[in-house]
Amino acid sequence: MAGHTDNAIVIEAPMDLVWEMTNDVASWPQLFSEYAAAEILERDGDTITFRLTMHPDEDGTVWSWVSQRTPDPVKREVRAHRVETGPFEYMNIFWEYREVPEGVRMRWVQDFHMKPQAPADDDGMTAYLNHNTAIQMNRIKGLVEEAAAAALQGAG
Repeated sequence: MAGHTDNAIVIEAPMDLVWEMTNDVASWPQLFSEYAAAEILERDGDTITFRLTMHPDEDGTVWSWVSQRTPDPVKREVRAHRVETGPFEYMNIFWEYREVPEGVRMRWVQDFHMKPQAPADDDGMTAYLNHNTAIQMNRIKGLVEEAAAAALQGAG
């Protein structure tokens, strides 16, 4: 058994802006409400290795891990995985961006399996990720659409 989530949102903004803002890992603490820090560790071609640190949870625990992501700007897709897996046996994430009449449909697919000693099992983590992903995607939608509106005003 493994965990799997598949979530998407439509952002009313130009593809280039959506792509640039959501792939600027260094700015993720401003884009995502859950991240306290994003540290770029290495760049190798299009692949970036980085450490994400979350804000303390309700118990005061600070979670941190290293991930790698490789964006493909031609296909408008990103493949990522955790290098330091923490409570996960593995965590793979696929980001997909598609132009739709209303803007850009941004989709995140997460495939993972929790370690036996993890604080949650696959079903519990699936429920958590589905809930939290909706929160983060809505936040990102608002911030990107705000930036798009500001860019239009500046151009006008």
